[in-house]
Amino acid sequence: MRLILTILGLIATVSAAIGGAVGALSTVFTGTSALQTGLIAAGVSLLALGLVNIPIVLLSQREMERLKRHVASSSEGFSEGAYRAPFWIRPVSEAFARAAGAWSDRIEGLQAKLRDVEIRHSVAEAERRSCEAILNSLRDAVLVTDPFNELALANEPAARLLGFDLTQAAHRPLDQIISDTSLRRLIDEVRQSSVVNKQKHVEHPLAANAGEPDDGGIFDITLTCLPDGHNGSGGVVTILRDVTREKEISQMKSDFVSQASHELRTPLSSINAYIEMLIDSEADSEETRQEFYAVIKHETDRVSRMIDNMLNISRIESGIVQTELVEVDFVKLGNEVVETLRPQAALKKITLHQKTGPLLYSAEADRDMMYQVLVNLIGNAVKYTPEGGRITLIVDNDETSRSVLVTVADTGLGIPPEAIENVFSKFYRIESYKRVAKGTGLGLNLVKHIVETVHHGQVGVESEVGMGSRFWFTIPYEFKCD
Repeated sequence: MRLILTILGLIATVSAAIGGAVGALSTVFTGTSALQTGLIAAGVSLLALGLVNIPIVLLSQREMERLKRHVASSSEGFSEGAYRAPFWIRPVSEAFARAAGAWSDRIEGLQAKLRDVEIRHSVAEAERRSCEAILNSLRDAVLVTDPFNELALANEPAARLLGFDLTQAAHRPLDQIISDTSLRRLIDEVRQSSVVNKQKHVEHPLAANAGEPDDGGIFDITLTCLPDGHNGSGGVVTILRDVTREKEISQMKSDFVSQASHELRTPLSSINAYIEMLIDSEADSEETRQEFYAVIKHETDRVSRMIDNMLNISRIESGIVQTELVEVDFVKLGNEVVETLRPQAALKKITLHQKTGPLLYSAEADRDMMYQVLVNLIGNAVKYTPEGGRITLIVDNDETSRSVLVTVADTGLGIPPEAIENVFSKFYRIESYKRVAKGTGLGLNLVKHIVETVHHGQVGVESEVGMGSRFWFTIPYEFKCD
């Protein structure tokens, strides 16, 4: 019985010692982590359980204070050898120091990985912003869809063209963003084809701004299927390039060549016919030969003028025309043109007048081009004004637009209302007036290009059939560079 009581007493003493040691160490490590306190308790318990046959003696008050000061002042915490504990608790201290060191290394490793992830995230974010800036700088509309046919990326031109909100369109199905069913079908066909990195080109008329036909055009659509990283097809890159203007220019060139060929064929045929008659000696008198020569000369001049006009128009339209800017006095220039054309007008008994005021009427312009404009306008007036008519050249200032205003008014045949909007077009001539006078149909078009394209002025016409016409143009006082 005494032996049993002695064993029970020893167990109670060991338990009390362990509890006291844990309590003392918890007091020392107040403010430390729960993990550190748990390690201390576990170390003390293991020591006690492993050495139950060794009496447990608590740390003295002096050792407790020393250990607490060390933990509070040391930035290293519990490192092996940093604190020399009494020999009877040193195994626990060393075990704790090793565990704390291992956890500290692991924490530092995780922190390093976190910093690496943050750096990678910053780089990826910067690259994303750079890609968005590049896409938005493109004039072409760009759409990128994912394998689920949802919008992954788009630029501002695409949003404007297709009429969706760029900030709210990400990861939405295409049928909720694009109203054009043909475009959606094209994208879906390329995605399902799974032909990676092969471009498909389609020319497609597209109504801009979600179905407004007035804003639409012809678009060259390029579609490319992207890989998804698993040896299969992913999303689709769609690029929409507006080729409406290119189509119009191509059609204009084709029409120009066709019309020029037609207009050149007439005088050349006439020249060829009269030359053949001369070769065949059909002109048996000097008077007849001189008549043939005159016709050939007239038709040759006509072809020469037509070619010159076409070349001038082509230079202006292509932007390679060279201007020699001077201060042009339109009163003096008008006098020169009137005197040049007065003999031609006298043949039809047409009177030429010039009306102007006492002010200065000058503007910065190319004098040769302005001379050509006046010659064309007054020359046309002479052609289409019957005998005994009147032509008046009026020079004035338009202070509202700060321009010189020049008007050529005649008492000629006038222009039908349906033809007024076409009189400045290339090769356009009123069908019923072709017998009245010969022409190339390029003079007024050249006038429009010189005034509006080169000098940034305005040109217009007011006319009534049988009552004559009034052509006018303005030239700004100061030349405006493009």
